[in-house]
Amino acid sequence: MFADRAKIIIKSGNGGNGHVSFRREKYVPNGGPDGGDGGKGGDIIFIVDEGMNTLSDYRYRRKFAAQNGEEGRKKNCHGRDGEDMILKVPEGTVIKELESGKVIADMSGGNMRQVVLKGGRGGLGNQHFATATMQAPKYAKPGREGMELEVLLELKVIADVGLVGFPNVGKSTFLSRVTNAQPKIANYHFTTLSPNLGVVDLDGSSGFVIADIPGLIEGASEGIGLGHEFLRHIERTKVMIHMVDAAGTEGRDPVEDIYAINKELEAYNPKLLEKPQVIAANKMDAVYGEKSDVVETLRAEFETDVRKVFPISAVSGKGLKELLYYVGGLLKNMDDAPIVYEQEFDPSVFILKEESYTVERADDAAFVVEGPKIEKMLGYTNIESEKGFLFFQKFLREQGILKELEERGIQDGDVVRMYGHEFDYYK
Repeated sequence: MFADRAKIIIKSGNGGNGHVSFRREKYVPNGGPDGGDGGKGGDIIFIVDEGMNTLSDYRYRRKFAAQNGEEGRKKNCHGRDGEDMILKVPEGTVIKELESGKVIADMSGGNMRQVVLKGGRGGLGNQHFATATMQAPKYAKPGREGMELEVLLELKVIADVGLVGFPNVGKSTFLSRVTNAQPKIANYHFTTLSPNLGVVDLDGSSGFVIADIPGLIEGASEGIGLGHEFLRHIERTKVMIHMVDAAGTEGRDPVEDIYAINKELEAYNPKLLEKPQVIAANKMDAVYGEKSDVVETLRAEFETDVRKVFPISAVSGKGLKELLYYVGGLLKNMDDAPIVYEQEFDPSVFILKEESYTVERADDAAFVVEGPKIEKMLGYTNIESEKGFLFFQKFLREQGILKELEERGIQDGDVVRMYGHEFDYYK
């Protein structure tokens, strides 16, 4: 099964905690603090693997986490940094934040490596907090938490031209005839399951990449069948070749087919209809009698200055040269830069829910502040000392907790309660 969409959870590593220790050596009775810094947590990094063409590696494993940084050590030794988590994806993969659907990164257009989540910084050891008045600090800074995010990976095929149409109109035969691709060709009444890419080489003109987008069906824009999985591949293309069965060998009306497919394209993304569209009336070798005027009917119904109809036969090769050179001419007048999606969501400013805090008013009017990060900081800070209390107060200010307390109307002398500790608030 072709896999071009996957939901996964990614988590960067936590920074290692700073260490609390003191120099203990013979003949050095009053050794100072020598606690080392914690190591940095590992990053989540996506890289393009040119040997991959599906996202199948992410179908059966959902969570990917980088390594945590190690805690600092005594003798001023720095904790080891956590190893990065490298995630390989095929070129053309778009990484989106799942809940909002906003683009984090587009692994195409030369973007071969992207750090999506950065690991947490390591905490400072107690050696950094020694002063003339506090020569033996008994606290260190905890490491910063890593970030966790659920993302959607979508593979959008990178091709200049998208070949669309209902199943069994001859797209695979056309692709095998005009490119180096070798798609499976048979009388499929449903649809090919994966896009096929091929390169068209034109004498005296620049070639282009063409993608056989699996056959669309009515209702595809609503996700019927594999509609969404296929429609997303058209978004990167610059020109569409819309192929129809001019001979009606399956009993279909080519005019109705074009309207039906365009309706699905518009329902999925109205901008798709703004792309230049070339109509390929295929199977002309099988057109006889009353059906011989089908090309004129198509031209009368659809042809404009920017939309042309070409009668072709993918089997015999008739009309293919004219069609391909016309498409090549369209591309020549267009920007040759690949279509790349701009970043809409920056995880570097994403705040983990686990790092959040709550401020509530207790029955006795005390302000109760809670949160995992606060609890962890209290465990590492000696708030009985003046230096430690000032350090904790700075933490509350940096996290925006003091500001929120003020917004909630706290007054001088009010009680703030945090995990068994009570403080009188004074500005």
